[in-house]
Amino acid sequence: MRRVLIVGAGQSGLQLGLSLLAEGYDVTIMSARTPDEIRRGWVMSTQAMFSAALDTERQYGLNLWQEQSPRIEGLHVSLSAPPGQRALRIPCPLDRYAQSTDQRLKMAAWLELFEQRGGTVHYQGVTTADLDGLTRLGRYDLTIVAAGKGDLVGVFDRDPQRSVYTAPQRGLAVAYVHGMTPDPLWPVPHVSFNAVPGLGELFVIPGLTLSGPCEILFWEAVPDGPLDLWKERRDPAEHLKLTLELVRQYTPWIHERCADVELTDGRATLSGRYTPTVRRPVAKLPSGGLVLGMADVVVANDPITGQGSNTAAKCASSYLGSILERGDQPFDGEWMTQTFERFWEGAGQAVTAWTNAMLQPLPPHVQQILGAASTNPTIARRFANGFSDPNDFQDWFMTPDAAERYLALVATS
Repeated sequence: MRRVLIVGAGQSGLQLGLSLLAEGYDVTIMSARTPDEIRRGWVMSTQAMFSAALDTERQYGLNLWQEQSPRIEGLHVSLSAPPGQRALRIPCPLDRYAQSTDQRLKMAAWLELFEQRGGTVHYQGVTTADLDGLTRLGRYDLTIVAAGKGDLVGVFDRDPQRSVYTAPQRGLAVAYVHGMTPDPLWPVPHVSFNAVPGLGELFVIPGLTLSGPCEILFWEAVPDGPLDLWKERRDPAEHLKLTLELVRQYTPWIHERCADVELTDGRATLSGRYTPTVRRPVAKLPSGGLVLGMADVVVANDPITGQGSNTAAKCASSYLGSILERGDQPFDGEWMTQTFERFWEGAGQAVTAWTNAMLQPLPPHVQQILGAASTNPTIARRFANGFSDPNDFQDWFMTPDAAERYLALVATS
């Protein structure tokens, strides 16, 4: 029986670990926190997961909240010009629903499920020296690093050819709340995407948290602009107050839904910033051992396109396929590189290019697409479904020529 060590207990690490267990592998996961500590901790992300990513969970019976988490039926895109006035509104239905489940709820339960299904968990933080010692002992056939935060990320070198940015592109601020009222213009559960050109974006995401259904208010602020007030962590009550004040000023159509809003719990806020980075997938440790990075360890995109958990799930699924196909052959450096490239070509490259593009001012051809989508449901639906499979954007959204061809085709159909 092949032995696999996974360092990190987030979406990618736990999904891969649980999937490998089901396939008969001996799997050990190292988690910095216990399930109870995770449940009692701060919110960790926004995690709107679309159908293709959810399918990778269903394959191994990991969709534990499918009946409880709100079913997100589409995206509602709004553009403001000038700030405070809605200039464009586009309902974009999804063919298949998305869902957002608080990672405190999800990862705690998955850790418990992993142990119930026969996996081994060591609850401890892992340093680079610890990782070097683990690989030197030779206990595991394969070691994967899935801890996207902390010192371990530093063992993977930045890939300058695939990393566009050298500084954070947004300041991030999240608040999980109860009490929002439905959107009167489109009452079905949906992700509300509100762009304030030149300043940032506000997202409203229906989700499931520890205390039940909720909404997630998520500001993305252009650095050093008037929305960028999140450089230091604020008290949760102050965080919510500031969030709502910015909503009132810049997206009043959302503020109308917030009269009775309150935080879901005492640790329902999150803020920070990081530089979008692609790293080389294989790290050589001081003793010579090789480890493979996965998900946001090696592909860390800004959350503006809501793809973090989706990319993590797809990476877990892709790595699983490569591991199973390897059989009894060694997990050497060449195989590790090929495993990452398979994921990159299948999912990572397209989502990175699209996300990086969305961080910039919208070019004329994208403005033209969104304008056309406001009156053409076919275009609006295709835009929404690209969040499930961003590879589709390459064919019609990413370049002026492709957009021109597509819009001409739709106009004649």
